[in-house]
Amino acid sequence: MTKTKSEKEIKKGAEISVITLVDSLIEDAHQVNASDIHIDAGEKSARVRFRVDGVLQDMFELPLGLMPEIISRIKILTNLRTDEHKVPQDGRFRLVIEKIGPVDVRVAITPTYHGESAVLRLLSSDQSGQYSLESLGFEEHDREKILKAVQNPYGMILVTGPTGSGKTTTLYTILKILNTNDVSIITIEDPIEYAIDNIKQVPVSARTGLTFASGLRSMLRQDPDIIMVGEIRDEDTAGLAVNTALTGHLLLSTLHTNDAATTLPRLLDMKIEPYLASSTVNVAIGQRLVRRICEGCKVQKNITETEYESLVEVLGKNIVGSSKKFYKGSGCDKCNLTGYRGRLVIDEVMVIDDEIREAILKKGSSSDIKNIAIKNGMTTMIEDGIRKAAKGMTTIQEVLRVIHE
Repeated sequence: MTKTKSEKEIKKGAEISVITLVDSLIEDAHQVNASDIHIDAGEKSARVRFRVDGVLQDMFELPLGLMPEIISRIKILTNLRTDEHKVPQDGRFRLVIEKIGPVDVRVAITPTYHGESAVLRLLSSDQSGQYSLESLGFEEHDREKILKAVQNPYGMILVTGPTGSGKTTTLYTILKILNTNDVSIITIEDPIEYAIDNIKQVPVSARTGLTFASGLRSMLRQDPDIIMVGEIRDEDTAGLAVNTALTGHLLLSTLHTNDAATTLPRLLDMKIEPYLASSTVNVAIGQRLVRRICEGCKVQKNITETEYESLVEVLGKNIVGSSKKFYKGSGCDKCNLTGYRGRLVIDEVMVIDDEIREAILKKGSSSDIKNIAIKNGMTTMIEDGIRKAAKGMTTIQEVLRVIHE
């Protein structure tokens, strides 16, 4: 790992202020495209780690005596209580960095056994506008399905996957496509990740009792055409979302499920009637994020016959194909010797057609629905991942890690 400016200064014993130290941490994290900074208090020292491309990397250690000052500085920036040390606190602030510009930072401070620790999430102010479905990694046939679904004036578009799978970024990208002067768009989010021009964005607030469900009720009185609900977490929100989609609104949201086919049975578990679920959901998108191979050190890597046979045995020849030619990153300065730089989506896009609707009405299982979707042309996440590995976009190891973690 290349030493950052902060590390060099600390190693040299330079007397730098805590203000400069916190600013340098954020600047260094931004320069290596880190999404999060973890500052954790330990028994003898404090550890700083950056999450780069979804993986935490050790950066350096700080003297434990600096931790109270660092936490206090972060609290001041975030307008949190500096005299409260026993209760978790969270908030956000904006830091203007020379040569970079404004960086929005979301903060979560937690009391631990050895003292308070902090996690800072970096949200570049212009990041929401730089994505397209293509740049995220959606292949043409899946992009066409999504674009056709967003043209419907009503119904639901659901993005599914575990925490950290890029669901919100996909929703923001779809909102960017829909954001025209002739429609009214309102979102309710927890929290608001990026500010989007010409869209009303409402943050969930536990303090005031503003939940996804109560916010969705109030939104309907604002005469919206399109509504985004950050997440469908409970039966109340699910019922309201379905009724909203039924009454002439296009509703976008996320669900925590393993794949696209589980989306519909999950709605039934939330006490949604089968005929309502089948008639409101237009498309379900299942996705994960995998690391991209670094273009600066990408090399071809042919797998052995034994490795090929193992893949075929686990995944099937229809997914693996016949080619044994794949790629990897050998490691260079651009990727800090990891072989990876950046991330992309591996996905499956399930269009709710008449055959799937019939299966939902019969309360079919997720495997039944998945088999119908595959028969009707859906590319599964694992198949999409292996195809992208064969194209040199990622590695087989990365696809299997993300799918099975």
